[in-house]
Amino acid sequence: MKIVADENNPYVKEAFSTLGETILLPGKQITRDALRDANILVCRSTIKVDAELLESTAVKFVGTATIGMDHIDTAYLDKAGIHYCSAPGCNANSVADYVTAALFLWSEKRQVSLLGKTIGIVGCGNVGGRVVKRAEGLGMRILENDPPLARETGDPRYRPLEEILDADIITLHTPLTYNGQDATFHLVDDAFLRRMRRTAVLINTSRGAVVDGNALKSALTDHWISDALLDVWEGEPAPDPALVELALLATPHIAGHSFDGKVKGTVQVYQQACCWLGREPHWTVTPLLPETEFPLIAVDPAGRTDEDIIAEAVFKVYPIMKDDAQFRDAMKDANPEERARAFNALRKSYPRRREFSLSTVRLNEESARLAEKFHQISFQIAGWPRRTRISAFAKTALMRTRE
Repeated sequence: MKIVADENNPYVKEAFSTLGETILLPGKQITRDALRDANILVCRSTIKVDAELLESTAVKFVGTATIGMDHIDTAYLDKAGIHYCSAPGCNANSVADYVTAALFLWSEKRQVSLLGKTIGIVGCGNVGGRVVKRAEGLGMRILENDPPLARETGDPRYRPLEEILDADIITLHTPLTYNGQDATFHLVDDAFLRRMRRTAVLINTSRGAVVDGNALKSALTDHWISDALLDVWEGEPAPDPALVELALLATPHIAGHSFDGKVKGTVQVYQQACCWLGREPHWTVTPLLPETEFPLIAVDPAGRTDEDIIAEAVFKVYPIMKDDAQFRDAMKDANPEERARAFNALRKSYPRRREFSLSTVRLNEESARLAEKFHQISFQIAGWPRRTRISAFAKTALMRTRE
């Protein structure tokens, strides 16, 4: 058994070496020749998996350690009898952490409170569902849009898209699809943007082409909307530098790049490969995981607003403004080739970011209200069981923010 794996998947060598010879390569070096006698390919979204890559190879299993599969030609793999899988939900907490930090950054830069603001969440699966919980914890009013879930569940909380457009903030958490009644390519186009509030904010951490980049550039230039917070870009890995400059927050497709999210992706693909091979997944990553940089955060609530207190903890664990500054510097005064190289380099060398759920908050003054808010955005609370359930009273109070 021979396995070829993208070297950017943490612990992939340790996991897959239990199944066979495992070769690690940079994404650019995973070619047809490199896969000629390989049985398993473990990749990321930077590799286009299609006939051009796999024809005349021995590959019979493809696992992408990412939630998205738009880089995989599933029709070809089905025809060729090649099994494939992804890692749904592996980086959902990572993206939800990013959106939380982005909201606080917007709040700080614009000197506005998140409390009572309406947030429209387009796509309420693994990621969007977590964003709902974070927004509830911050006292925001929730509008949810997810046509497939609406049809599947009949739940009235999933509202038509036109009802979302009046929100103060719209955040996108959809896959990129080109066909069918729920196609998302250029979902956010000129008409969509013109119907948003002039004070509105657009957040995109899904896929770049879900938003028409030229339309968004016009919307920001002509003040149809107030701000855009963007992690993904049409034309990656060489985004439009003018749009980068216009965005209030700009990062190089790293919302889902927490260390823990990547590890979960490796583990999920390993487990699915074991299932495909009919073997028990005996390997575990737990003994290898390093301690988080901020295992305990002491918080003094005296004389401060809840938002200021939570923002301080959020930025301690994830200083999102550093990602923004590095990206802007890399995109400045560069031609498309240089921007593409810089974009990929920033993603490849991305620092080890840990998730909020690995940090415990210790409150110097007892505050059930503040503890509940920290818990809602996934921090652990000193003195609470790891999986404390929100009290019925708190849950009722939080649900009043949902429309």
